[in-house]
Amino acid sequence: MSTPGAVPVRFNGKLALLLAMAMFVLVVDTSIMNVSISAVVRDIDSTVSGVQSAIALEALVSAAFILIGSKVGDLIGRKLAYIIGLLCYAAGAVAMTLAQSLLPVIVFWAVIGGIGASLLLPSMQSLIHGNFEGAAQARVYATVGASAAIAAAVGPLIGGFITTFLSWRVAFALEALVIAVVLIGIKLVHDVPYTGSRQVDVVGALLSVVGMGGIVVGILVWQEGGGAVGVLLAVGAIGLGGLAYWLIRRKRRSKATLIDPDLFRSKLFRLGVTGQTMQQIALGGTMIVLPIYLQMVLGYNALQAGLSIAPLSLSMFGVALLAGKRVGRRRPATLILWGFLLLTVGLVILIPLVPRADSGWWLLGPLIVSGAGLGLLVSQLNNYTLSPVSDERVSEAAGVNSAAGSFGLSFGLAFAGAIMLASLSLIFTSLAMDSEVLPSDEKQQVAQVLEEDAEILSNAALADLLVGQPDDIKAEIIRINTEARPIALQIALLIPILAGGVGLLNGFRMRRLPDPKSSGTGEGVLAA
Repeated sequence: MSTPGAVPVRFNGKLALLLAMAMFVLVVDTSIMNVSISAVVRDIDSTVSGVQSAIALEALVSAAFILIGSKVGDLIGRKLAYIIGLLCYAAGAVAMTLAQSLLPVIVFWAVIGGIGASLLLPSMQSLIHGNFEGAAQARVYATVGASAAIAAAVGPLIGGFITTFLSWRVAFALEALVIAVVLIGIKLVHDVPYTGSRQVDVVGALLSVVGMGGIVVGILVWQEGGGAVGVLLAVGAIGLGGLAYWLIRRKRRSKATLIDPDLFRSKLFRLGVTGQTMQQIALGGTMIVLPIYLQMVLGYNALQAGLSIAPLSLSMFGVALLAGKRVGRRRPATLILWGFLLLTVGLVILIPLVPRADSGWWLLGPLIVSGAGLGLLVSQLNNYTLSPVSDERVSEAAGVNSAAGSFGLSFGLAFAGAIMLASLSLIFTSLAMDSEVLPSDEKQQVAQVLEEDAEILSNAALADLLVGQPDDIKAEIIRINTEARPIALQIALLIPILAGGVGLLNGFRMRRLPDPKSSGTGEGVLAA
């Protein structure tokens, strides 16, 4: 039997669909903003840096408050936190539809929307935990995970298509409409009561904001090529270290804590959170490297690049749904292990193809393999991590799990992008200096120009910049650009491959432990 007040059902397909729609909106929201920057800047008479700052602020607010959001869900009710999170997102979407200046974008989309995400993510996972059990619970986690994965993959394509042929305002209006549909079905959601301490750990909350905020700001600054990255990351690390010390100290004194440090005594929970982080690093790294490759090397536009990456998202979505429905007697740890194996193998196959491919069709096979691996992972990891946790602690566990996933995705995007640009810089300089065609006194200048401009240009766009240059100089610069970019992209692919390898080792450790069992009685399994 389940905890009093919670009403688990065998499988409510309509409720599962509504939860998946809510997750889709949450993930696709930022994608729409990213691909619409130039149109948004023009229509609200702002600047690129202003809109980029709003995007960074939204990521910062959602990450900094996500652990607090999980505790708020405990205090006010997980269902109410879920509703408030959806309403915050709706406010942001409506504000984007009507915005005539940057101010409402910052206030409603970035700040209020970010707070909405910090409430929505942990409460949604808690509600899945409390409204479903056993195989049905695993199936819903798989469905919602697949929805998030496909939103991350096709979000830029959807946003680019609507922005190009209609308006970015239409995209946000549709987002608000989807949220309205989800809210109409809210009666299907049964609340999951919290019976633990209702005291508030103020110091723990502040340390979590400093820790998560410092890490995310450091990653964002790193992604934009800014300075003081080490200082920001150090502040974040110190904040998280201080949080860990504070939680353990408070727990020993039997005082209320923001999150229960005993969660981390469970090997199952630690391995699940680690797997979640590695999966998201791999996904983030892949989703920054491949679009750049397709647009920079093959000269594809955003729509063509999105269609070329579609095999990854479609196989991910299909396998996740299939695995969620037909797990049978297969061990979750085995499926996770196979997921990381397929993900890594597919990415490794891409390495020799990058310099040879002359169209997106070359990527079809490896992307299907990697997508199948990601599908297995999103179908299993959330359920593996959260199913044995009690109803009382599930919000805290879901907050940690969501924070790990958000951190992994941000880190993958930033680190793979930073490695790619750093590699380009070194390779450009090396090839320019070794050139026998470029005049000696111009080699450094050419290397500098390539670093500043060619890193975001296809050869066709670069050729337009070289109009008026001698033919031999023009051909040599294009040759250098042609040779450098695939090498840099191959190096950047090593980041998601490394994450996949770490996840694979993590999967072997999972295999050596007993499978997690659903808490069922509400007495969560935390010792392993």
